[in-house]
Amino acid sequence: MAVATIDETAYGKLLARALPRVIKTEKENQRMIAELEKLDTRGHALTPEEENLAELMTLLIRQFEESKYPLGHAAPLEALRILMEDRGIRQRDLISVFGSSSVASDVLNGKRSISKAHARNLAGYFHVPASLFI
Repeated sequence: MAVATIDETAYGKLLARALPRVIKTEKENQRMIAELEKLDTRGHALTPEEENLAELMTLLIRQFEESKYPLGHAAPLEALRILMEDRGIRQRDLISVFGSSSVASDVLNGKRSISKAHARNLAGYFHVPASLFI
């Protein structure tokens, strides 16, 4: 797999705009998530510079969240509940992740397990590894 070369000037401008740095507070984490979401919702393929920035921000977010929310030992449903509580997310906020309110309800009430597709969607939604939900 060939590594794409990046335009250092363009990458420098992206870095100057996003100002990625080690995340120490929830406010900084939310800002970094918002910056990452801006890249995710641009509606076009990311440039090599944008891909590098997205990778860097993902690593910074993951590092902060793994230290602040150590969920590796939690069962998948418990990890989901903890993330929801910590971020003030309600069941109805996850309808788009699960595809319907009934599936969201069934999963959160333990009547249905989290599928691999749902785990990937949840990982993207919460910016955490999918393995938390499997």
